Amino acid sequence: MITAVDVIRAKRDGERLSDEQIAWVVDAYTRGIVAEEQMAALAMAIFLRGMDAHEIATWTGAMIDSGSRLQLDVDRPTVDKHSTGGVGDKITLPLAPLVAACGAAVPQLSGRGLGHTGGTLDKLESIPGWRAALSTEEITRQLGEVGAVVCAATEGLAPADRKLYALRDVTSTVESIPLIASSIMSKKIAEGSAGLVLDVKAGSGAFMKTPEQARELARTLVEIGTAHGVETTALLTEMGTPLGRAVGNAVEVAEAVEVLQGGGPADVVELTLALAREMLALAGLSDVDPARVLASGEAYETWRRMITAQGGDPEAALPKPRHVHVVEAPADGVLSRLDAYAVGVAAWRLGAGRARKEDPVQHAAGILLHAKPGDPVSAGEPLLELHTDTPEAVPAALEALSDAVSIGDPVPRRPLILDTIRS
Repeated sequence: MITAVDVIRAKRDGERLSDEQIAWVVDAYTRGIVAEEQMAALAMAIFLRGMDAHEIATWTGAMIDSGSRLQLDVDRPTVDKHSTGGVGDKITLPLAPLVAACGAAVPQLSGRGLGHTGGTLDKLESIPGWRAALSTEEITRQLGEVGAVVCAATEGLAPADRKLYALRDVTSTVESIPLIASSIMSKKIAEGSAGLVLDVKAGSGAFMKTPEQARELARTLVEIGTAHGVETTALLTEMGTPLGRAVGNAVEVAEAVEVLQGGGPADVVELTLALAREMLALAGLSDVDPARVLASGEAYETWRRMITAQGGDPEAALPKPRHVHVVEAPADGVLSRLDAYAVGVAAWRLGAGRARKEDPVQHAAGILLHAKPGDPVSAGEPLLELHTDTPEAVPAALEALSDAVSIGDPVPRRPLILDTIRS
């Protein structure tokens, strides 16, 4: 007979959990048989002792089995993408319609922001009328008709992960690679896509602060996907500086539309195309050039159809902030550093993010970057533009930015894509 105490003791003492122990404890926790304090103890034991590749794959499978799987009955190859979270990371917005316009089906079940990293659903909800909650039937129909859907995960997918994620958040066990990896992959595998491309970020604005940590997470994620029969590729990407020139909700949607219309910041375009090529390779569509499709306007038309299908108006004006505060460059020179974490925290304090899952966000809140590292700046010229509906939030945002900027000598551009890991 398996008991929670036996499983906790085994992992506490550094033992490898058996398949039976893992299956039992995840199922029992989902059904309320294992108490919250017992799972908290087990999560801490996993955080401290780790898990091997087989344990992680088995734990992921148990979380998938705690709920249902999407059955994607579409006549296109299916491929999905997941980012581990960053600042200014609006890549899903141009990427999903671009890959769909290239011939694949992209079922992008996304989440909301928490803390300094933004959430895709929060960004899209700044579009008037757009809705995140879709039924399985609506998801399948939209994939068939449009080729792309970005929406909230259905309730039945990996309910064990939903419970465990909330517990990890309040027990200081979020950073455990086995628990991060199984959380991500249980939801993604349950979505039913045949291929998955991961954007694993490294830097101050990411959960993995160093390339070494990010590489370990990426390898773990790819191993899990491979063990569960999902072709998986991971790109390691730099997140020491915010992506693009917009951080927030409506401002990031506007920047994504610029990319879809043939413009936008070079780094957003570069990463969008790099991820698109990897997704198309997994979908068996390597002969399609995503740069050509992006330039043709086909991806923008797919975006319009995708937004309209979910009740949104792609032509509607996006929310504007009630208050704008401009941060000026303190000196002449070259912007040598713009810290992603500090910018993310500032945007969060302005109202773009939330401290708790149930908190609302301000759709108009965010930050526009007038310069990126390597750009020349002059004293007194605009450097950052803070957007908010609550002017009283500006001092706290400025406090977060107090050490975010360095002006000095020119610096070499850091590569955006650090490595690629394939199954």
